[in-house]
Amino acid sequence: MIYRENGQFKTSYRADQQIFPIRQDRFFMAALLLVAFVAVPMLASEYLCRAILIPFLILSLAALGLNILVGYCGQISLGTGAFMAVGAYASYNFMARIDGMPLIAALLLGGLCATAVGVLFGLPSLRIKGLYLAMATLAAQFFADWAFLRIPWFTNNSTSGSVSVAGLQVFGIPIESPVQKYLFCLCFVCVFALLAKNLVRSAIGREWMAMRDMDVAAAVIGIRPIYAKLTAFAVSSFIVGVAGALWGFIHLGAWEPAAFNIDRSFQLLFMVIIGGLGSIMGAFFGAAFIVILPLLLDQVPYWFGIPLSTALASHLTFMIFGALIVFFLVVEPHGLAKLWSTAKQKLRLWPFPH
Repeated sequence: MIYRENGQFKTSYRADQQIFPIRQDRFFMAALLLVAFVAVPMLASEYLCRAILIPFLILSLAALGLNILVGYCGQISLGTGAFMAVGAYASYNFMARIDGMPLIAALLLGGLCATAVGVLFGLPSLRIKGLYLAMATLAAQFFADWAFLRIPWFTNNSTSGSVSVAGLQVFGIPIESPVQKYLFCLCFVCVFALLAKNLVRSAIGREWMAMRDMDVAAAVIGIRPIYAKLTAFAVSSFIVGVAGALWGFIHLGAWEPAAFNIDRSFQLLFMVIIGGLGSIMGAFFGAAFIVILPLLLDQVPYWFGIPLSTALASHLTFMIFGALIVFFLVVEPHGLAKLWSTAKQKLRLWPFPH
């Protein structure tokens, strides 16, 4: 009875096309943002911000960028970790080599460098697709691992490939405490999520989805494959590059190429698949599943007083985690976002039969 749109009449096309057409959705989102910006900084502990919330926000942003490419345009990519690394190391070089470089500008410039690399490795998508395209993007991962480890210029002549940043500030305000870092990441995620949501609802977003559903038919009706695919790679790589810069600057502080290895690419791909392909909200669901669930599984033996060694508990966590991934993919191949959408639809019709 609460989740109804009865009496909410739309008097213009613009009102009918808004992101949250139902008033209850707008209230819920406003309350969620209020909690995220006000309640969480006041109540959350430093451990919660540092170990859970900050990684969740940054990985949500990276999954959002990957979902634009995989979920909306249908182009498989296994090189997401490489684009994150490009964004992180490019931002580091801008900060290290240009005096007075603002932090936000460095992060965005790192994203632009990741855009250039993403478009370069997206060129094979004009000729190949599916598994072959995945192998082509996988080459970006191996190339990035080699470049940032073997070319000293990228790491400011660090022999190990490890770099570090300190003294971060925005408009004279230091970004040092976990709460400050959390709010900084939250602002980035909110802005990029809003931009991505509007982008996929625009003409270019419809072109991406047409290429995903049937590229031959899309080309027949006048959609240019080269433009649609490369713009998807560009936008996706830019968001992923910014997420990689945030991961290095805000979450890690000091990192090496192994922080963006192939495991990171598969982790982000799992987030997109579990959360829901072609869904902005699915990126957040997938990130929450990947980040929070292993932490909960690690604590289950202690909650029930089961004596387990650390190694056995770690292995059981991976096994249960993998089994849950398979279970969710079998029960709902369209991800957690589809389950959320189905629950909302049933709530709108309850208690009537459907």
